[in-house]
Amino acid sequence: MPLGASGLQVSPFCVGLVSSADIVPAAFEVGVNFFFVSCDMHWPLYQPLREGLTELLATVPRDRIAVAAVSYLTQPEFCTMPFLELLEAVPGLGHLDVLVMGGAYGGELERRRVFRGNLERQLAGARGMGTSFHDRKAALAAITGDALDIAFVRYNPLHPGAREDLFPALDAAGERACLVYNFNSTRGQYLTGSVPTAEDMWIPRVTDYYRFALSCPQVDGVLAAFTRAEHIAELVAALEEGPLSPEEEDYMIALVAEIKRERDALASAGPSF
Repeated sequence: MPLGASGLQVSPFCVGLVSSADIVPAAFEVGVNFFFVSCDMHWPLYQPLREGLTELLATVPRDRIAVAAVSYLTQPEFCTMPFLELLEAVPGLGHLDVLVMGGAYGGELERRRVFRGNLERQLAGARGMGTSFHDRKAALAAITGDALDIAFVRYNPLHPGAREDLFPALDAAGERACLVYNFNSTRGQYLTGSVPTAEDMWIPRVTDYYRFALSCPQVDGVLAAFTRAEHIAELVAALEEGPLSPEEEDYMIALVAEIKRERDALASAGPSF
């Protein structure tokens, strides 16, 4: 898919957290060319991804991949310094493709102004600008405006609110140039993954949580995390099954909500003697 007017082409899967470096070339082999790297507060979690990018770039031309780098620092004078550190830390990276303002809420005009200025002067060679939102109202204004090339928003069975407020509003706003990618797709799987399976009960797989996000037509892609290389092939196979039905989506939301209610009730009751 085209990312903004930059000429960048990005895959609908964007790989973020991985458990080992070998997952990065494995993802590239099945068509993933888009990678998401946290530069500052989460950087130790992204060290395997950094190592994987180094390994991939030793054999693949730099222009065949797109790297989105995210900074969560909010101080305008410091919020873009981590991007330069990332360039030094990953041999062969050379430039960044997308600068992402991480964990954004409404009203962060100063930081956004700095990021826009960085893009205009192509800091670190960047040609695109993005934001990961924790505020859906702010996301709506940015996505429907002309401020962003890509927005990362949270939508999953445990947090399905975007289907009620954000996505209908995007439809009403009409055509948009900004791509919308989901993050935290599998949030909630930790609840259903431990449920005893009855013969007549559907317990969603991890891949069904990605299908849940991509079944929504307003979602262009997902930020994915992988703990084993074979999980990539499993996800590709699962997506060949097509979108979930509306009934399956509602079932997943209801299942996660019910299990969470039961867990919360047990936790609030405390230990029994």
